[in-house]
Amino acid sequence: MELRIFTEPQQGATYDQLLTVARAAEDAGYGAFFRSDHYLAMGSSTGEPGPTDAWTTLAGLARDTTRIRLGTLVTAATFRLPGPLAITVAQVDQMSGGRVELGIGAGWFAEEHTAYGIPFPSVGERFDRLEEQLAVITGLWATPAGERFDFAGKHYPVTDSPALPKPVQQPRPPILLGGKGPKRTPRLAARYADEFNLPFVSVDETVAQFGRVRAACAEAGRDPGSLRWSNALVLCCGRDDAEVSRRAAVIGREPAELRQNGVAGTPAEVVDTIGRYAEAGSERIYLQVLDLADLDQLELVAAEVMPQL
Repeated sequence: MELRIFTEPQQGATYDQLLTVARAAEDAGYGAFFRSDHYLAMGSSTGEPGPTDAWTTLAGLARDTTRIRLGTLVTAATFRLPGPLAITVAQVDQMSGGRVELGIGAGWFAEEHTAYGIPFPSVGERFDRLEEQLAVITGLWATPAGERFDFAGKHYPVTDSPALPKPVQQPRPPILLGGKGPKRTPRLAARYADEFNLPFVSVDETVAQFGRVRAACAEAGRDPGSLRWSNALVLCCGRDDAEVSRRAAVIGREPAELRQNGVAGTPAEVVDTIGRYAEAGSERIYLQVLDLADLDQLELVAAEVMPQL
């Protein structure tokens, strides 16, 4: 089981705050630092000082860190055109020495689109666009040097592209897809994903959706063992109940609710929770860190949870 750190900067974070967390995660031995790709705060947060762009952030972290892997959970296909996104990810992969992963989804948060003038089509069209984006991005990266790439898409037709630049990682940076959709999501994962992720769901829901994706792999003639399987869950770990309660209060949650829906409690409780997800087939847990100033929590998990996994 690998532990990764997952942040939500739209709730309020500067680049320097994210860099501090990324470097702390790198020093503590976490496998990756991921961030959301959103432009608007959710809930009661004001989001001040304002959103930071996901791929601008990762480009900076590519130069300001040395070992930890970097990625999005997840980039919205509505935000970017597939050709420029393929260029951006390949460039950041080069800047990082081959440490980048692309998590991408259809987009879902309508309010951030209207707040920043981003078109927000119907859910069916968003999935159509996501599917074409995956075809274009993977096609561009897979085109041999010196050859050209064409794609007869409805939304993103591509003609005579030199398909440059190339990422460092070959055959490509890992692509992460996820979500609870019962039909198109599993089919897209079976066709394009290197990793399938489920955010904020129970063990039972994990078993059910992993099963749908495995069935889609079988239908597509793909070995499900070629996929990595992961979950994302909010973190609230303390040395004792008092510390758990203090950390829960800081992020506006209740300890009992977090123990039920997240990775929460003492280190022993956290190990038990992660173990249940491992039994469901999960190989990675993205720990959603909502208090970016609390580096002690990262160190506690690295010292007392990670060695037991």
